[in-house]
Amino acid sequence: MDIKPIKTKADYKAALKEIESLMHAKPATPAGDRLDVLVTLVEAYEAKHYPLELPDPVEAIKFSMDQKGLTVKDLEPMIGRPNRVYEILNRTRPLTLKMIWRLHKGLGIPAECLIRQVDKGQKVSKAA
Repeated sequence: MDIKPIKTKADYKAALKEIESLMHAKPATPAGDRLDVLVTLVEAYEAKHYPLELPDPVEAIKFSMDQKGLTVKDLEPMIGRPNRVYEILNRTRPLTLKMIWRLHKGLGIPAECLIRQVDKGQKVSKAA
């Protein structure tokens, strides 16, 4: 098979080019196996050199609301009364652990995203 690790940007580009040529390879064939190995190597290289940041928790909630056509009323079982939902969405109140758990279960937002530390530039009061 003669595959080596991806160490440089040139190796990365070459691997992507080869993956493109193998995209129609059938599984359980030598070409299909080569494709699987190259994709795994590229994913490892990208995770190391191009890590994706988790989205802001409030932006993740708003995105989920938009994608699912949800309203503030739909978030009440997960966050609380409408005023509490608005406080979260306006960043004047931080999420509690209970809210994070309910949002994770109810909307499918990764918990890692919801527990992410709020940037200093964003407004959040000390309210609990």
